[in-house]
Amino acid sequence: MTTDLATVFPDEVVTTSHLRFVDLPLGAGTAALITLDNGHDHTKPNTLGPATLLGLERAIDAAYAQPGVVAVAVTGKPFILAAGADLKGLALVTEREQAVELGRLGHRVFGKLADGPVPTFALVNGLALGGGLEIALHCTYRTVSKAAQGIALPEVFLGLVPGWGGAWLLPNLVGPDPAVSLIIENALNQNRMLKGPQLAQLGIADVALDGADFIEQSLVWAARVVRGDVTVSRPEVDRSPQAWDAAVARGRAIADGRLHGATPAPYRALELIAAARTVSRDEGFAAEDEALGDLIMSEELRSGVYAFDLTQRRAKRPAGAPNKALARQVTTVGVVGAGLMASQLALLFVRRLEVPVVLTDLDAERVERGVQYVHGEVDKLLSKGRVSPDAANRLKALVTGSTDKSVFADADFVIEAVFEEMKVKQQVFSELETVVSAECVLATNTSALSVTEMAAGLRHPERVVGFHFFNPVAVLPLVEVVRAERTDDATLATALAVGKTLKKSCVLVKDAPAFVVNRVLTRLMGEVTAAADAGTPLDVADNALAPLGLPMSPFVLLQLVGPAVALHVADTLHDAFPARFGVSENLRRLVAAGKPGIWSWDQQGKPYLDDDTAALFEQGATVLTADEVRERALSAVAQEIRLMLDEGVVAEAQDIDLCLLLGAGWPFHLGGITPYLDRSGISERATGRRFLPPGVASVQSS
Repeated sequence: MTTDLATVFPDEVVTTSHLRFVDLPLGAGTAALITLDNGHDHTKPNTLGPATLLGLERAIDAAYAQPGVVAVAVTGKPFILAAGADLKGLALVTEREQAVELGRLGHRVFGKLADGPVPTFALVNGLALGGGLEIALHCTYRTVSKAAQGIALPEVFLGLVPGWGGAWLLPNLVGPDPAVSLIIENALNQNRMLKGPQLAQLGIADVALDGADFIEQSLVWAARVVRGDVTVSRPEVDRSPQAWDAAVARGRAIADGRLHGATPAPYRALELIAAARTVSRDEGFAAEDEALGDLIMSEELRSGVYAFDLTQRRAKRPAGAPNKALARQVTTVGVVGAGLMASQLALLFVRRLEVPVVLTDLDAERVERGVQYVHGEVDKLLSKGRVSPDAANRLKALVTGSTDKSVFADADFVIEAVFEEMKVKQQVFSELETVVSAECVLATNTSALSVTEMAAGLRHPERVVGFHFFNPVAVLPLVEVVRAERTDDATLATALAVGKTLKKSCVLVKDAPAFVVNRVLTRLMGEVTAAADAGTPLDVADNALAPLGLPMSPFVLLQLVGPAVALHVADTLHDAFPARFGVSENLRRLVAAGKPGIWSWDQQGKPYLDDDTAALFEQGATVLTADEVRERALSAVAQEIRLMLDEGVVAEAQDIDLCLLLGAGWPFHLGGITPYLDRSGISERATGRRFLPPGVASVQSS
């Protein structure tokens, strides 16, 4: 069956296991050092397919066979240990037994690191995801670079479980609650990852060492362990049923809150964690094999791979982007406005670009509040050890404020984040044009207004671009880069380069009402709200989309966005497309009454409708079921997406999927909104055809 696996992964980028023998310091003896390297630069991390695993097995066997070897160490090419399984290959597995055999192969190979005749050391020098981290978990000892980033077990995020030992080894190493945090909570929380020091703090790594000469320091530490100079003691894991039951219950609550039972992977992982308290290692690994057999064959895994591919490939090469050589250098940034959004933008720009950032607003008090917000956030980063004292002082010194826009005279990139009113924004740009240089990019963070109209009265409309962030700015990775009718290629290239430096994923969109994310979400929420207005009970309407596993229900999302913002976007889209976008009078009443949303929240965090809000609502007599609300809402979304594609708002359906994944938290297990609409048959019922050719969402996006 192992031979068959090689044929399943015909295009595997093989990661070679380079074996060499080194003399350990302090006269400790000879060590075998295995370095994983796929021969590519950092654009292609090491991945683990069948041929790679077999090569690693040969290297381990050869290491043990060498006379006089006292230790075996495994590390990776610079800054990368391994990024886990070859996901593109996983999507090509067609038989369950192949999936089970892949699990067995990983367990067999990694298990040799645990069961060898000499101690083994994992030298975690950088990125270690999924199977990469599981290699380390199998080793006797683990060192980690303090500079390492991107360490995680992200499997449930993609519709899998840690299936090469992680679900059994991790809880038995550090306890069930930290294991639930890594395997469930972090994976479902925007795929949160650890850094090197955190790996040591959790007890997964035995020691964290400086990054500059990490391998050398690790070998010194390994030599001291081999000589007996260092004894590694690990805290005893609480093996009481109460501790494990509480941890698993917490994980289930997290999964329910995020996914509402819509995908099996996190629940299967929790079963494995729960069993790890009592079953043997071999039994635990066999259960992981069976879980992989089920999940690799699932639709959720195919969807997760498609979504992952979009975020890793298409997001890094925006469709329709101009030549990046046209991008201008940005050495000073201006932010018009000093409110919360503007201050968040200033913080992001100064952290990522490390250039002077100047805020302006109408009065000195607002400016001071904005600057102090940024300084305060930098101080929080300092207190958490995420920046050094020198870096904190440097970042704070780079952020200044003024009430006079003439301070933007030297700016290369100015972004406005003022009140969402066309005349206000036009006035801002008109004033800016009198003080900035001829090549300064003028960007707007508008969520719905026409960038073309905003720039229409300027002498240089070609340097105006939409640069739409999503709230919270520090968390959501999407920026919609909006090309207005006269935006030129140099401006676009500069905006895209800035977005990349900000570590955001940019999607190039046409200047159309509400662009992509807000247009789709407003149509979706509009249908749910219309059902409630017509007479459907509010809780039925709000929970109608729960089977999809969206991160929050429509009315909870309304609370996050704010009714006033939602009303503004709804009004904008109603003006543009009155036949498809209505405006709820109940929403208008909420805004007029200053309500933060529809729901209030009890002490247990459960939503309820308070009497004052209930008195604002006027409903008809038409009551729909949850299924009917969901079908109407998704059919409307399918219709809207088809119109957006016909209008050329984005290049392809994959770009809409990418926007919803990164800007609206669309679940990875659904694979993107258009493949979900295709699979469920809604695309054809609503529009007469599919968005994607059959098979596109099963392998890769482009």
